[in-house]
Amino acid sequence: MTTAARFDEIVHAPNRLQICAILSAVSSADFATVREGLGVADSVLSKHVRVLHEAGYLDVHKSTCASRVRTSLSLTRAGRAAYDGHLAALRAIVSNEAFAASPRRQGVPAGQGSAPAGLGPARGAKNRQTAPLR
Repeated sequence: MTTAARFDEIVHAPNRLQICAILSAVSSADFATVREGLGVADSVLSKHVRVLHEAGYLDVHKSTCASRVRTSLSLTRAGRAAYDGHLAALRAIVSNEAFAASPRRQGVPAGQGSAPAGLGPARGAKNRQTAPLR
């Protein structure tokens, strides 16, 4: 079964994308393991965990072990679907599937078509060569 490509602004933030990537490979992971995998402080991870949890993408489980509270994280079904859809959208962007399928672009050699509106040279910009670096 393929996942529908859907760009997700919540998942897209680099740290949240990494959190989802780590959790997509396992059923759950300790907070400390995810923190070390990202190389961030507790407060940074907590902020991103809160955003994913509020979106319904992440479950946070707390348990007591040897008189210490352990926090584990897992993707929800909605979180896994959002992550998979976001990956599919990124793959489509990278592979240029939408661009290649466009009937307007078929048969136009690379660099020969006109730039989309707003992507041409800046207003008043002149074509100039830069001096070589020394």
